[in-house]
Amino acid sequence: MALKKVKCNIERMFDKSLTDLVRGIRNNKENEAKYISQCMEDIKLELRQDNLSVKSNAIAKLTYLQMLGYDISWAGFNIIEVMSSSKFTLKRIGYLAASQSFHCDSELLMLTTNMIRKELNSQNQYEAGLALTSLSCYVSTDLARDLSNDILTLLSSTKPYIRKKAVLMMYKVFLKYPEALRPAFPRLKEKLEDPDPGVQSAAVNVVCELARKNPKNYLSLAPVFFKLMTTSTNNWMLIKIIKLFGALTPLEPRLGKKLIEPLTNLIHSTSAMSLLYECINTVIAVLISISSGMPNHAASIQLCVQKLRILIEDSDQNLKYLGLLAMSKILKTHPKSVQAHKDLVLQCLEDKDESIRLRALDLLYGMVSKKNLMEIVKKLMVHMDKAEGTIYRDELLSKIILICSQNNYQFITNFEWYVTVLVDLAQMEFGSKQGHVISSQLMDVSVRVEAIRPFAVSEMADLLNYYTLNSQFMVMQEVLYAAAYLCGEFSIHLKDPEKVLKLMLSYKPLPQHIEAVFIHNILKLFAHIMEKYELEEQYDEILNLCDLIMNKLQDSLKSIELEVQERSSTCMTIVEIVKEEIELKKQNANKQIIDSDEMDPIKKEKDAGNTLAADLLQLFQGELNPVAPKAQKKVPIPEDLDLDSWINEPIEESESESDAEITENIFVNSERNGGDNKEKYKEPTEEDLRKNREARKHEQLHNPHYLKGNNSFDEDSEKIENIPITDLELNIPLKVPGQKRSDKYLKTKEDKKHKKKSRKKKHKSESSSDENVEAAPTVRREFDMPEGATLSDSDSSRGNENDPHKALNIELDIPSMNDYNEEQKQSADEYKKKKFKKKTEKERKPKKSDKYKKIKNVPPKDGMLVSLDEDLNSKTMEVNDEIIEEKKEIVKEEKKLKKHKKDKKEKKKDKETKTKSKKSTSDYEEPLGISTPSKEFLPVQ
Repeated sequence: MALKKVKCNIERMFDKSLTDLVRGIRNNKENEAKYISQCMEDIKLELRQDNLSVKSNAIAKLTYLQMLGYDISWAGFNIIEVMSSSKFTLKRIGYLAASQSFHCDSELLMLTTNMIRKELNSQNQYEAGLALTSLSCYVSTDLARDLSNDILTLLSSTKPYIRKKAVLMMYKVFLKYPEALRPAFPRLKEKLEDPDPGVQSAAVNVVCELARKNPKNYLSLAPVFFKLMTTSTNNWMLIKIIKLFGALTPLEPRLGKKLIEPLTNLIHSTSAMSLLYECINTVIAVLISISSGMPNHAASIQLCVQKLRILIEDSDQNLKYLGLLAMSKILKTHPKSVQAHKDLVLQCLEDKDESIRLRALDLLYGMVSKKNLMEIVKKLMVHMDKAEGTIYRDELLSKIILICSQNNYQFITNFEWYVTVLVDLAQMEFGSKQGHVISSQLMDVSVRVEAIRPFAVSEMADLLNYYTLNSQFMVMQEVLYAAAYLCGEFSIHLKDPEKVLKLMLSYKPLPQHIEAVFIHNILKLFAHIMEKYELEEQYDEILNLCDLIMNKLQDSLKSIELEVQERSSTCMTIVEIVKEEIELKKQNANKQIIDSDEMDPIKKEKDAGNTLAADLLQLFQGELNPVAPKAQKKVPIPEDLDLDSWINEPIEESESESDAEITENIFVNSERNGGDNKEKYKEPTEEDLRKNREARKHEQLHNPHYLKGNNSFDEDSEKIENIPITDLELNIPLKVPGQKRSDKYLKTKEDKKHKKKSRKKKHKSESSSDENVEAAPTVRREFDMPEGATLSDSDSSRGNENDPHKALNIELDIPSMNDYNEEQKQSADEYKKKKFKKKTEKERKPKKSDKYKKIKNVPPKDGMLVSLDEDLNSKTMEVNDEIIEEKKEIVKEEKKLKKHKKDKKEKKKDKETKTKSKKSTSDYEEPLGISTPSKEFLPVQ
C-alpha cells in the first residue's frame, strides 16, 4: 500500500495542472484544436485512476474546457464521484463542475438526491452552502419535490449564512415545484423580521419576485414592508420594497395615501439615483391609483418632474434615458406638467445616443397640442435634414406622421399644411422604406377630408410633373401610387386634366404594383377628359389621346407582372372600342354637317346624356369609404366554403400525345386553330418599325444606366456656340435650400405679438389658447366593416407560454385540492371514530331489549342448534335496537325543523302587522263612508 501511494505521488508530479492547461492553450493558438484534443485524451486517462485528487484535477480542467464551449456531458459519473468526496477542497471542484455542466433535464440527477440531502444536513455550514449554491443551477422538479422539506428546515438554522442561502434557494424550488409555496409561506414571512440584515434582504428579494405574478397574495405583508421601508438603510432592499408597493397600490388604494409622505421624504433625502428613479416610478403609480381620492397632489408631481429634469440634464447616458422613460409615464396622466419642459426634450434630439433620441421622440408624441403642432413638426423636419443613419431617419419620419395623424387628425387645424408636409417628406433624398406610409396618409386624408381634395389633387399633379422633369431618385416611388390614384379618383378637381394625363403616360420604369395603379387611373382620367371633348364634338382630340394611350400600353403588355399585363390588356381593349365608336361618330357628324348646316339644339341635349363617355364613367361611379384596419379579419367564413375541395377536378393522366395537345392549345381559341399559320404572326409595317425604333432611342436617351455613344456629342459640339440664350419658363418655382413650403403656414412672431396685445392677460390657460385656434374641417370617422362586426372587437392577447413565473399564480387564501382532500379524509376518520365510540358505549350498557327475547319453548334437538339460535336472536335484537334509536333521532330532528318553521312564520306575521300599522299611520287610508281630517306636513326648518 505504501509503495502504491508513493507511485501515485510520483505520477502526480508529472500531471498537468489547470494552470499548465491554460498556459498550453495560450502557447498553441495556431493548433489549438489539436492541443485540446490531446489534453482530452490525457484527462480521460486521469479519470480512470483510483485517486480522487487526480480525478478532481481532471474535472477542474474539464470545467475550464466547458467554458470554452466543449462538451463534457460524458464525464457526468466522474463529476458525481468527485462531489461525493469527503475533502471539502475536492468536493468544491465537483460541485462547480456540476453547476456548469448539469441542467434540469440531466438523467444523472437522480443519483445526486441522497448525496445532496446528506450535504444539507451537514454540521459544516460551508458544505451545506456549497450544496445549496450548486443545486440552484440544476434543480429539477423531482429534486425540488424530494428536497423541499430539507431546505425548509434550514430556514430555522442558527447560522445566518445557511438561512440566507436557504431563503434564496426556496425561490428556485417554488419555480419547479409550486406546491411547496403554500406550506413554506409562513416560514418565509418570519424571515422578513430576521435579526440578520442579509437574511432579511434575501427574504424581501424572494417575496418581490413571487409578487410578479399575483401581488394580491402579499397584501397582508404591507405593514412589515412599510416598517422596513422607514427603518432600513439598505438601498437595494429599499428599491425592491418600493417596487413591490408599486404593484400593491392598484389593489389597495388606501395604501397609496400612506406611501406618499415617506416616498417624498426619500426623494428629497436620497443621493442614490437608482433609488430616486424607483421612488418616482412608485409615486406615479400611487398617484394614478388614488387620483380620484387625493386631488391635491400637484406638488408631488412637480417634485417628480423637477428631479427627472436633473436626471435628463446629467451627463450619464443611462440616467438621461431613465429620466426620459419616467417622464413618458407622467405624460400619460399629467401632460401639462411635462409640456413645460418641451425645450429640454427637443435638446435630447441632438444627443449622440440613438436610443435617447428615440425616447425623446416618444415624449414629443404626447406633448403635441393644436397650438404647438406646427412648431414641433417644423423642428423635427429641420432635425431630419441634419440627422444621419437611415434607420433613425425612417423612425423620425414615421414619428412625424404619427404625431400628426393621432386620434384621427385631432390636432390638425390646417390640412393644406399637412399635405405640403407630406409632399416635402416625399421629396427628401433618402431611402424609400417609409414611402408607403406617406402614400397611405395622402390617400387617407383626401378620402376623409372632402374640403382638402382640390388642394391635394393639385399637389399630386405638381408631384407628377416634378417626377417627370427630374431624376426618378428625387421622389419616393411609393408616393407616386397615391399621386396616380388621387388624380384619377378625384379628376373633377384638376385644372388641366389633359396635361396630367400626358404626365401619367410619360412615366418611367416603376415597380409593378405602382404601374398597375397608373394604368387603371389613366383610364379614369381619359373618361373624364373624353366627356368634355365629346360634348364639344372634338373627336380628333379624343382619337389623339387614344393613340397616345395605346402606344404607351404596348410596353406594359410585355411586363413580367401578371397584374400589369391584365390591366393594360383590358385598358387597351376599352380604348380600341372607344376609338372605333368615336370614328363612327365622327363620320356621322360629317354626314350631318353636309346634309344640314345647323343641328337641332333639343336633339343635342338628348345626345349629351347618351354619350360614350357617360357609359365609360359608369364603370367608376360610387365613392369608396375608408376601410377599417381589421375589416378583413371580421369577414365571416361562409358555411358552404370548403377550402380542401377541388375547384376544378384534376385532369386524369392519359397518353403523352393527348397531354401535349392540351398543353399546346390550352390558351388558344379553338376557332383560330383552324386557320392558316400565317394569321398567327403579323409582320410589322414600316411605320410600326419606325415607331419602335424611335421608342427604343427615346428609352436609351433617358435611361441613366445606358452608356451613350460619343458620335452625337461630337456633331453637336460644333454648334454649341451658336445656341441662343433664352429665358426658362419653369412650371415649378426653384427650391430654396433650408426652407420648406410648409413654413408659410406658420405664424410670424410679429403676428403673435399683435394678437397678444389684443388678448386679455387675466385667466390664461391652455384650454383658452386652444379656442383661439382656427376650426379644423370635418374629418370622416366612419369605417366600412362587415355586417355584425364592431371596431371594439380586439384580438385575444395571449401571454408568454414559456414564462417561468406562470406556475406561481397561486391563490394562497384558497386551500389547494390536496389540502381539501386531506381535510375530507380527516373529517371522515373522525366521523368513523365517533361511530365506533357510540357502538362500544352501547355494548357496555345493559341491554333493554329483554322483553323482545321471548323464545318459543322448542325441544332442543342438538346443543349446537340451540346456541346458534340464541346467537342469531341476540344479533337481530341488537340491530333492531340500533334502528329504533336512529328513528328516534330522525323524529327529534323533524320536530326541531317544524318548530323552527313555525317560529319563522310567526316572526313574519309580526313584521307584517307592524308594517301595516306603520302604513295606516303614515298613509292615512280612509274607510268607506267615514271622512277623516287630512294631515298637514310642515316643512322642517
